[in-house]
Amino acid sequence: MKRRHQTAVLLVCALLGGQVFSQTSFEIADIRLVGLQRVTAGTVFNTIALQVGDLATELAIQNLVKDLFRTGYFEDIEIGREDNVLLVTLQERPSIVEITIEGEKQVKEEALLEGLAAEGLKEGEIFKQSTLERVKSELVRLYVAQGKYAASIDTLVTELPRNRVAIAITVDEGKNAGIRQIAFVGNEIFSDEELKAVMELKEPTIIGAFKGDNRYSREKMQGDLESIESYYRNRGYVEFRVESTQITMTPDRKQVFITINVSEGEQFTIRNVDLVGELDDIDPAILERFIVVKEGQIYSSAIVTASEERLTAALGNNGYAFATASGIPDLQENGEVDLKFMVNTGKRAYVRYLAFVGNSVTQDHVLRREMRQMEGGWLAQRSIELSKLRLERLGFFKEVSVETPQVAGSDSEVDVVIKVAEQSTGQISFGLGYQKIGGLSFQAGINKNNLAGSGKNIGFSVNWSDYQKSLSYTYTNPYFTSDGISRGISAYVRDTDYSVYNLNAFSTQSVGIGSIFGFPLGETRRFRIAGRIELTDVSDSNNRSSEIANFISSEGDRFLNFKTEGVWSSDTRNRAIFANRGQRHTIGLEAALPGSDLSFFKTQYDGEIFVGLPHPDYAIRLRTSLGFGETYGETEVFPFYEHFFAGGFGSVRGYERHSLGPRSLSIPGLYTVDTHRSYGGNVLVEISTELLFPIPFVDLPGTLQTVFFIDGGNVFNTNCPVSIVNCFKPDLGELRYSTGIGVTLITQMAPMSFAIAFPFNNTPYDEEEIFSFDLSTNF
Repeated sequence: MKRRHQTAVLLVCALLGGQVFSQTSFEIADIRLVGLQRVTAGTVFNTIALQVGDLATELAIQNLVKDLFRTGYFEDIEIGREDNVLLVTLQERPSIVEITIEGEKQVKEEALLEGLAAEGLKEGEIFKQSTLERVKSELVRLYVAQGKYAASIDTLVTELPRNRVAIAITVDEGKNAGIRQIAFVGNEIFSDEELKAVMELKEPTIIGAFKGDNRYSREKMQGDLESIESYYRNRGYVEFRVESTQITMTPDRKQVFITINVSEGEQFTIRNVDLVGELDDIDPAILERFIVVKEGQIYSSAIVTASEERLTAALGNNGYAFATASGIPDLQENGEVDLKFMVNTGKRAYVRYLAFVGNSVTQDHVLRREMRQMEGGWLAQRSIELSKLRLERLGFFKEVSVETPQVAGSDSEVDVVIKVAEQSTGQISFGLGYQKIGGLSFQAGINKNNLAGSGKNIGFSVNWSDYQKSLSYTYTNPYFTSDGISRGISAYVRDTDYSVYNLNAFSTQSVGIGSIFGFPLGETRRFRIAGRIELTDVSDSNNRSSEIANFISSEGDRFLNFKTEGVWSSDTRNRAIFANRGQRHTIGLEAALPGSDLSFFKTQYDGEIFVGLPHPDYAIRLRTSLGFGETYGETEVFPFYEHFFAGGFGSVRGYERHSLGPRSLSIPGLYTVDTHRSYGGNVLVEISTELLFPIPFVDLPGTLQTVFFIDGGNVFNTNCPVSIVNCFKPDLGELRYSTGIGVTLITQMAPMSFAIAFPFNNTPYDEEEIFSFDLSTNF
């Protein structure tokens, strides 16, 4: 496609009646535009300065051409004269009708098209060859920054009818340049190996080749230089600096040699630590407690930064929202450094109003009662963050953000604006699940949280499986009183067949109704007390155990019990599902009150502690479950249908569900099928240690979790009947152990869990389960 230079166009003159146009000026009687296709005449006339009646001089014509070229719409411009009519012949630049990209892998096509559009290269725009060349260079630089030095970009511009073009961009990304060698020059304090261990980029190894650690990228290189600098400065080398970095490549551009020149300097020790600045009414002694730097320590930038953050947070929690704290080192000649923390509190900020935006359904008071930042009080960052967290935990909002704009005309007041994006809180659930022993299961329910924006919850559910059939109703008012006491009401009908889980051949039919009250004991602790009336019918078969037959003969097969339950809980986990930091502890006591048909109680402790590891994707989970049940009053034998059981998912993997512990003998008879069924016990002990780790090359945060585990546990009985086998009083030496790997995947239908476990001290009575699968595990 030809393109004439602007300077050449300006020299073109029209011959008018044998005279050169540039030598003769004339008064313009009319301006005629020739060649316009997409650009409107109005656009042209709004661009040029000449009008009918103006004098057409050489300078005026030159300015007209410059103005038209400056629009970028035209490829060529010719000026002519016909009598006193000024003729402007325009050749428009073609328009882009299509852009196609092929060969891109590292950078997605959508991202590339967005980048092209930002540079003015998109469908419907005017095509400029210079823009295409600039974009081509930028794309090459983009790939080079990612370590693909062999990348190339080819472009093809195809002319189409009606002054249009199609652009085809072919990308050859090539392969990432691999790191052949990393070398350091000038390091004496730390060896090359120590510094390489700090870097993300690595020299070639078999494992690194799979992980891509030895693929060069400019961003990673910059991050590694900062990591090396931090490594030195955190060990007292305040004057450390990277002098230069050389990146050399092999001729085929596939291998990179990295040389880093450093100047280490000397190590500094802290001599004095001072706190200076305008502290308003803050006692300096209080702030000094937040400084973790001590005299005599080796200087560390990380500790200085931590002290700055602690000082700023302490001031922010006392209303000084705009306070600053900076640690300034003053180097001495003898390898010592004086450290001064310059603090500027500024004015204390007070909250004028709390304003909520976006809560079209949720009532204002529901949000306000979760706030820990009060109107009229100091603006405290800790209270703001806690308020935001409490709102997020409600589950009513997709997003919660907080802004603190300053009040106009005041230098000491702010408003706290809480913006929420509401999400649907009504749910109709329907699901099918499968458990190896329990078989096919069906669940359906209707649940409405935040009923009419009041924060109250109501729900109905039905469950149907070989093991259990149930219908339940729940209602909860989390703020039954203004100070956070909650009240709930529940009712249920339940039919449970214990023989499905390899337990004794009996079933229970229960009907219950109750109420529960919850009392906050802080931000992370709570106490609940509940009471319910429960009517239970026990049905057995002819192959029941003699212990069950004796219990029914002595106590009957229908029991009306008045139960009460108290539960203390503490939860500091970072999230409810797939947590990897924090702790959760629950202690509960359930008892049948005097006046019930049976007199007994059960207590249980469940706890888990997450221990963080240096790598954020790894953690250790320690889990414990302890349970104990006993009778009192006239009841002599603990009810068999209240027993604890162990084995399977959520307990001791590697053993069949509920298979551990005491086993009973069926009464001999015509219908005897199995003579060793799990009987359970009144003492439960379970312990577990898990290493949480990510699967290489799989990035599914919040959806997939893999663990390496060691489980241990068993069920015991403090009063073993004579006819029960494999029954022991509590004895840690009788715990059963297993080890293996487990995977849990959150699917749209239900959590899906797999485990491969290997028991290593099982006995003939323990039923092994090497591979287990569950589609409805609770965790």
